[in-house]
Amino acid sequence: MPSEHAWASARHNILRACHAGLDSVALRAEVMRRLRPVLPVDAFWFATADPTTLLFTGSLIDGIPEKVTPLFVANEFAQSDVNKWTQLANSVRPVNSLYLATQGRPDQSTRYRDICLPLGLGDELRAVLRTDGTSWGFMCLHRERNGANFTLAEAAFLAEVSPHLAAGLRAALLLERAETAREPDSPGLAILADDLSLLGATPAGERWLSELADYPLRQELPQVVYAAVARLTALECSPAPEPGLAPRARVRTRGGQWLVLHASRLTGRGAAEIAVIMEPAPPGELAPLLLPAYGLTRREDEVAQMVLNGTATAGIAAKMRISEYTVQQHLKSVFAKIGVGSRRELVARVFAEQYKPRMRNAVFRRD
Repeated sequence: MPSEHAWASARHNILRACHAGLDSVALRAEVMRRLRPVLPVDAFWFATADPTTLLFTGSLIDGIPEKVTPLFVANEFAQSDVNKWTQLANSVRPVNSLYLATQGRPDQSTRYRDICLPLGLGDELRAVLRTDGTSWGFMCLHRERNGANFTLAEAAFLAEVSPHLAAGLRAALLLERAETAREPDSPGLAILADDLSLLGATPAGERWLSELADYPLRQELPQVVYAAVARLTALECSPAPEPGLAPRARVRTRGGQWLVLHASRLTGRGAAEIAVIMEPAPPGELAPLLLPAYGLTRREDEVAQMVLNGTATAGIAAKMRISEYTVQQHLKSVFAKIGVGSRRELVARVFAEQYKPRMRNAVFRRD
């Protein structure tokens, strides 16, 4: 069993990797390099995912023969089984091992009997990489048939770092989009030197920086940029960084639109430059900021946030471990406090201020 120091060191190195400005393949390779000393595995599958459909979009694989890929895919989408990705993605704790999910009887799993055992594989530990209610990737770790099963402590560690892995995959995708996108509401990118001088920016990045300018107008960068970079530096320097020390911030522009700003160190590109990514805030980012203004209880706030993320009543009940009737009672109270009569009105009311600036500034074209 690794020492506390080993766990802490691995946690620190994984968190740093997630904010190092790596592309998704390099990030996954670095994470596995840092993870294996404390969580040994004999094979793994580490994939990015489409956050809307939860379909796999690209895999990093080690120790699993290519010929069995169709078998795993068929098991996931065409067979009944335990500990599947869709089940984990909708659970309160999206990390579980096959041994724990079957209460010590992995042979109950078709995947275990028909795929893993013939490959000489035993227990598997699965994690849906989720942050702010959105899934950005999947990780499946395997051990040999005669090896040790995954422990509760190992599952807990993976659950602790999985939101950071999700944030890292999301940042890698945003960095790629920010460098090439041309749409009005696309992510913007600014590159800073070590002395925090601005080296360059994409057109969208220049526009978002001007929208974030402090009052009175100054020549320096907006203070929120310095704050995010300071958090990045603290994360890099701290031997045991706090989970809430992520170098990101939600900020409102002068036009009334909310942005999410994220800072990463571009050490993988031959220089220690800093990338600052700015993107329009998705609903999942805004809900925790906007809902407290309505005086909701903790449970009402949880229900409202899941509604705003598009979760159905049955899904809310499963995640909160309450009945659908109780969910409906919480919803009635939420509707009364916010002054709406339906889910659609709730979404419109909470996010109206975010989207009105876009509607006012939009250019409509008749074809």
